[in-house]
Amino acid sequence: MPKVDPKRTVAELQELRRLTADEEGAWRVAWTDTWLESRRWLRDKLDALDLETHLDAAGNLWATMRGASDRELLIGGHMDSVPGGGWLDGCLNTLAGVEILRRLHDEYGGRPPVTVRLVDWADEEGARFGRSLLGSSACGGTLVPDEERNRIDKDGIRLEDALRRCGVELDRAGESHAELANAAAYLELHIEQGPVLLDLDLPLGVVLGTFGVERHRLEFRGQAAHSGSTPMDRRRDAFLAAARMSPEIYAITGRHGGVSTIGSCVTRPGIVTSVIAECDVTLDQRHLEANALSTLLREAKEASERFAEEGGVSVAWQELWRIEPFAFHPDLIELADEAVLEAVGVSHRLPSGPLHDAAEMARAGIPSVMLFVQSLHGISHNKIEDTKIEHIEASVVALDALTRKAMAWVAAGSARP
Repeated sequence: MPKVDPKRTVAELQELRRLTADEEGAWRVAWTDTWLESRRWLRDKLDALDLETHLDAAGNLWATMRGASDRELLIGGHMDSVPGGGWLDGCLNTLAGVEILRRLHDEYGGRPPVTVRLVDWADEEGARFGRSLLGSSACGGTLVPDEERNRIDKDGIRLEDALRRCGVELDRAGESHAELANAAAYLELHIEQGPVLLDLDLPLGVVLGTFGVERHRLEFRGQAAHSGSTPMDRRRDAFLAAARMSPEIYAITGRHGGVSTIGSCVTRPGIVTSVIAECDVTLDQRHLEANALSTLLREAKEASERFAEEGGVSVAWQELWRIEPFAFHPDLIELADEAVLEAVGVSHRLPSGPLHDAAEMARAGIPSVMLFVQSLHGISHNKIEDTKIEHIEASVVALDALTRKAMAWVAAGSARP
């Protein structure tokens, strides 16, 4: 029986690193020339398998191996990276999927029992315009163009224009939903990006689901005043109220679990001789339980209003983005657990704090599951991101075993009609 060659996957990952990275990390930021070059490189490898490949209306790249059944098993990944990112984030799952398609080609002559499709999602990271999961949300049916079209990057380029340059019309992106008409299950492999498997000294894990996210901007408004002549008790310091949020956010999260991050802070007028009149901070809150996530948000809002009142300033909240928590399919979780046990002899189940395209597929009603492979240092979105080579190879073997099991599951009809 033909087998996957995980060493070939490692070699291709290393080849991609030479092509799209330097000593400061990977530069496959979506909608840039380097990202487009990485996709041409990927498409060359898919074309060698004589697959039907195309870009959908949202810019997602699909490679299809038609099977005896029209019911489809999807394997997803993404080639884009954050600026100066790691060499494995996203592209591991894509290239592992390529290797599985090779095995299916050799085993079934390119016609497996069910149709198998590999998708390279466009702009999973949201690194340039701040909109994560753009391609998968368009495909899943949740992207609202009017909420996205005026996003700009650091150079003032509009999202809509950047997409058009790459052949994507934002207003037509939702047409990609047609790609899911026969989708019966979705699989994804990813580096963990955190320290759970590392701390447990385990190579692989099965993902239970993805955290829900509440992402907001808090706008504190006080009054500018001279830093030398304004007594401390007469100041309406917007920064003071905003700064008090940081330890409070940690305390709230400590009570209810999950993770919360104040990721940016901008002050105005931003000069050394003035009390701060305006302070904007961004808040990212994540939890696997919807009720707990709601509590995190409610208590953060209450705290901001309390600090604002005490400081004689105002506060307003602006929603940046949100997504509810999504649990993965219990049957696929069991199959994934079996696959990991076969590959490395021990498994562990854990939630995902980072967002992944699998969340949008689960949101669209497609039975989904993910595998995690250990991340050295527990670090991602960083040039030092790394995973042991033997663990990378084991992850390809595990994803292939999961593919076999999921194909049988789909063929038996135990999936989305």
